[in-house]
Amino acid sequence: MESTLQRPALAAAKATPETRTIVYWIVTALFCMQMSFTAYAQLRLPQVAEEFTRLGFPAYFRVELSWAKLLGVVLMLAPVPARLKEWAYAGFAINLASAVIAHLSLGDGPEVWGWAAATGALWGLSYFFWSSLRAPDGARFRS
Repeated sequence: MESTLQRPALAAAKATPETRTIVYWIVTALFCMQMSFTAYAQLRLPQVAEEFTRLGFPAYFRVELSWAKLLGVVLMLAPVPARLKEWAYAGFAINLASAVIAHLSLGDGPEVWGWAAATGALWGLSYFFWSSLRAPDGARFRS
């Protein structure tokens, strides 16, 4: 058994590229499932359409947003150029931040806006692992 004094916890926690890849795909799959479900709900469930109306959005925006989410999910899962994935990540960030702001502006509690915030956490993890996989160590956020 190896002593932790010889192997610091921080060094032990450093993930291999294979581990980062596995974690990236798990988090990204969960994120994409959540976004796909919300796109489906926005297109098919009347209570979600009513919520969009309550938030003050027009009906066409709900449909437009659903199709944009589905396109973003395809871009996140498909082997496309990094620039397209960046646009998908940016679109999802705007969508999730806007959802939280819309609910907060009406005084909704965390039971309503918490889903968007939790999905935003999945978004952040997915983006973090994606950017760490595509850049060498030390150059993680360079363009």
